Amino acid sequence: MIDQSKIRNFSIIAHIDHGKSTLSDRIIQHCGGLSEREMEDRVLDSMDIEKERGITIKAQTVRLKYKAKDGETYLLNLIDTPGHVDFSYEVSKSLEACEGSILLVDASQGVQAQTLANSYLSIEADNKIIVSLNKIDLPQSDVERVKLEIEDVIGISTEDAIEVSGKTGMGVEKLLESVIKDLPPPKGDISSPLKALLVDSWYDIFRGVIILVRVIDGSIKKGDGILFMETNRIYTADYVGYFSPKMVDGEELKTGEIGYIITGMKTVSDCMIGDTITASRGGVSIPLAGFKPSIAVVYSSFFPVDTDDYQTLKGAVEKLSLNDSSFKHSVETSTALGFGIRCGFLGLLHMSIILERLTREFNLDLINTVPSVNYEIERTNGEIAEIQNPADLPDPSHIKSIAEPWVRITVMLPQQYIGSLMELCIGRRGIHKDMRYTGERAILEFEIPLSEIIFDFYDKLKSLSQGYASLDYEIIGYRKDDLIKIGILINGEIVEPLSFMSHRGISENRGRKICERLKELIPRHQFQIAIQAAHGGKIIARSTISAMRKDVTAKCYGGDISRKRKLLEKQKKGKKKMKQFGNVSIPQNVFIKALQISED
Repeated sequence: MIDQSKIRNFSIIAHIDHGKSTLSDRIIQHCGGLSEREMEDRVLDSMDIEKERGITIKAQTVRLKYKAKDGETYLLNLIDTPGHVDFSYEVSKSLEACEGSILLVDASQGVQAQTLANSYLSIEADNKIIVSLNKIDLPQSDVERVKLEIEDVIGISTEDAIEVSGKTGMGVEKLLESVIKDLPPPKGDISSPLKALLVDSWYDIFRGVIILVRVIDGSIKKGDGILFMETNRIYTADYVGYFSPKMVDGEELKTGEIGYIITGMKTVSDCMIGDTITASRGGVSIPLAGFKPSIAVVYSSFFPVDTDDYQTLKGAVEKLSLNDSSFKHSVETSTALGFGIRCGFLGLLHMSIILERLTREFNLDLINTVPSVNYEIERTNGEIAEIQNPADLPDPSHIKSIAEPWVRITVMLPQQYIGSLMELCIGRRGIHKDMRYTGERAILEFEIPLSEIIFDFYDKLKSLSQGYASLDYEIIGYRKDDLIKIGILINGEIVEPLSFMSHRGISENRGRKICERLKELIPRHQFQIAIQAAHGGKIIARSTISAMRKDVTAKCYGGDISRKRKLLEKQKKGKKKMKQFGNVSIPQNVFIKALQISED
């Protein structure tokens, strides 16, 4: 039995690709969490999609025992967190369950945008921070430069910074000793009534809902009755345990510990991330503060290709939202596509991950509409309404004003690319707010409409900076502007999934580009296809896909020319009829690719 003063709960935070998961592997290895035979690369990245893409999507926890140099055995609860801006909610959740953080910085790349953002999240969560420089074994690492950057940009002392290599394991023992010495043990009273924070949850087809908790006060024993305060549901803790990183069933979770509870819960709505769990009898009456709710910024609708799969899609979305509380969803119907689910995401990467998981894990064939942002509509009668889909926009005569979400972006990049970045941001209606320098790099802040950055902004940023720029953003509120809805017509028929919002000043240019883009994406048919962009009743742009033409005169050898003319005339009449009654087949990928327009 380990005393509460010997427990350390900490997260590893860093920018994407700075080596969090690899360092976690070395810590697990050093503490003997897994045998050499069981070890594999990125052991805490449990999903196939995480291993394939080389990114962490879900924060993962592991309990390790470490015998320190003072001869005492300590209990370490380590949480490996994601680095991509779309998953910053996972980071903030994890930090609330910890007393300390290891801020990991790549010694060759230095401070990046998410290094800065995650540092602030850690400070907000009142975590004690240990600075660690990773990849010091690389020939291009520059430890002294990076230390100065950390002090200059983040304002944290690097006097006691620990140099490590997640690849070779160099410095890992020194880092663990620092965790023991510098991070505080968890507070809390084991004699008080149970108070536990629900950190995460996920659905297992064999065991039902698995709930990850951090015990703040008291303890949870196997067989205890527990109350979920937010949903007012009572369950029995059939199993309690922890991850080592394998699931290990135990008898009790005490104050300061992180572990799991299994209650046999089948109803996913009974379990809410950030909820407080207490004893069903004699529990606390005041819940914990929980987590700041996440805000969805990108919306898209998912429709099953086979309408019989709708119930499967609905169940799949509920199960995924159980362990991803930042993923919002509601039922939607479309005259063209039938029943579907309207989903809200933290960004395009988040959306593509959810789409891929639905396809892989639940074997669903889906159509998804063009991603859009939330708009705030003020009607002429004074009512305020939120519109997630341009197709739901009311008649223009009933609209007084439209407001769109704006974000503050922070970009870090080498100084020679400042001009190109300025051009990109101002071309996207951005407003320059601040610029400062750190060594050979610059940190620029812009305020920019969210709709202008959700598609290809990140790709263009990486392209113009040759991969050296990093980006972070935060929502700053809604602003009114001269926004209009652009509808896309294919052969005179409006295609609602391709409708989009645009600023009036650039609507014609954007409409023309989308028509040209659709001309490339939609395959040719046996008849001519007209693609038009329209605002209200006015056509503002047009493209035409020419028909595939079969040589009907190929079998005419010689003879009177009138024979060929008759065949050509017959073909012409047939194409005219097909144009009137033929259906245009639009491939699924067109809906996403249509708005990824090049600005060149």
